[in-house]
Amino acid sequence: MQSTAPAPLPEEIRDVIAPLTGLEGPLLPMLHAIQQVWGHVPQAAVPVLADVLNLGRAEVHGVISFYHDFRDHPTGRHVLKICRAEACQSVGGTAVAQETLARLGVDWHGTTADGAVTVEPVYCLGLCACGPAAMIDGRLLGRVDAARLAAELEAAS
Repeated sequence: MQSTAPAPLPEEIRDVIAPLTGLEGPLLPMLHAIQQVWGHVPQAAVPVLADVLNLGRAEVHGVISFYHDFRDHPTGRHVLKICRAEACQSVGGTAVAQETLARLGVDWHGTTADGAVTVEPVYCLGLCACGPAAMIDGRLLGRVDAARLAAELEAAS
């Protein structure tokens, strides 16, 4: 789902990151703050961050693309994260993921046509003994199957 909202202005971005300029290593906190405000890190933020931090645009882009939690586009109203780590795969996580993706009609990082759900892979939610694991809007779920994920998403909507 693509946002129809206009890109934030450089001044708006500067206002969000200004309180963080005094931190040691401020780039990650700044990226989190930007994503908190806009739901993603808009492309317009890259040159602003590069300028404020005296970094190259490629360095800023590299950090954004390295960390999987940073998004370059808005998500759906709900974010479903499905664990892809070996412990969850060994107890059926791959089948749960495939069935869920097929039911929603999306691929990894995709958002349903109605903008309701974005599905993201994660590589450990810390519920290894309770796999397969998932997270919906920050709420951890253990021992999930595709039917339970469908019911949880329905309840969240």
